[in-house]
Amino acid sequence: MISVEDAIDRVKCATAPLGPELVPLAEAHGRVLARDAIALLDQPAAPISAMDGYAVRLEDARESDISLRIVGTAPAGHPFAGRLGRGEAVRIFTGAVVPEGADGIVIQEDVTVADRNVTIRTPASPRHIRPAGLDFRNGSVLARAGRKLAARDLALLAAGNLASVEVRRKPIVAFASTGDELVLPGTPPRPGSIVASSGYALSALIAAWGGEPLDLGIFPDTVEALQRLPDAASRADAVVTTGGASVGDHDLVQHALAPKGFALDFWKIAMRPGKPLIFGRLRDKPFLGLPGNPVSSHVCALLFLKPLIAAFLGMHMGDERIPARLTSPVPANDSRQDYLRARLIRRDRELWTEPFPIQDSSMQSILASADALIVRPPGAPAAETGQRVEVIPLDREFAPE
Repeated sequence: MISVEDAIDRVKCATAPLGPELVPLAEAHGRVLARDAIALLDQPAAPISAMDGYAVRLEDARESDISLRIVGTAPAGHPFAGRLGRGEAVRIFTGAVVPEGADGIVIQEDVTVADRNVTIRTPASPRHIRPAGLDFRNGSVLARAGRKLAARDLALLAAGNLASVEVRRKPIVAFASTGDELVLPGTPPRPGSIVASSGYALSALIAAWGGEPLDLGIFPDTVEALQRLPDAASRADAVVTTGGASVGDHDLVQHALAPKGFALDFWKIAMRPGKPLIFGRLRDKPFLGLPGNPVSSHVCALLFLKPLIAAFLGMHMGDERIPARLTSPVPANDSRQDYLRARLIRRDRELWTEPFPIQDSSMQSILASADALIVRPPGAPAAETGQRVEVIPLDREFAPE
């Protein structure tokens, strides 16, 4: 068996970033930039007023009770046509271009207007003027390659006058469930049948992590059926199976897929749940054989499929573990890295984690109720209530930025 860390490194190294594609900015949410997004203009393009008031020359308005002649108006989008002269002022509104010659703004609350004259009760200030390029300059990098674009990024790129961006092509991840006992939800039960459930989680996870899921359905436990897998996944970038990874079934996978171009990298990881995991290449594609147990499959997808997709997208995936305090003690661990399903609780401005008392990997209800996985390294000693441990959040609410 190899360690979890070694297995993750080998999965990452087996994958190269996919090529770019150009997409409209309106379709770029959640996509990963293939190259830096560069601003095509200054923002703002000219000095802009940050307040409603009057644009003036500072040398004309350094003292209070100064009267200036109003020579025009500058609404947003309609700059004043001309240059401000001595003793003059222009009525200006928030977001409007500051007239040429003006270098100060007096806010409207600090003036008195009579006829075409404005009397300044408070000296003018330059602080209400946003200089050209305050936000960014033409040629500035607005977002780096490898960034997954959020809604706030789209607004920034639009402000930079970008109508489209180059993003990584979404990796197509084909997945198949294997097992004679499996039936689809809604199928009348038969003796010995099990409703297939892992595929629904996999499809959702692949999409959430930036991939394009390709459901190949259920394959029976036969050599002939498994040998159809490479052709069924021909347009995919990676292939994932659930089931057929246990000790007794490993030879079946090898026997069925080896003639079709399967090469094993590793099999079995020192972890719980999820020990019987297969990784290799099926022809030119990474192949990940997840355990058939839905909980084990989910945990292994989080640990190995997520970084695989991230590598396809050229993303740097940092350590997702965060510290939390135990609400109850946990026993010493054996030689396998353990992942305990747990709840997360915010208490006294700290994050606490409550491990479920039953950790049977067959119980999907516990996984559905969990917020996190407590990571217990191999040989970890017993931990008491209040002691800090590392957890992997399952919910975005608790995930690190």
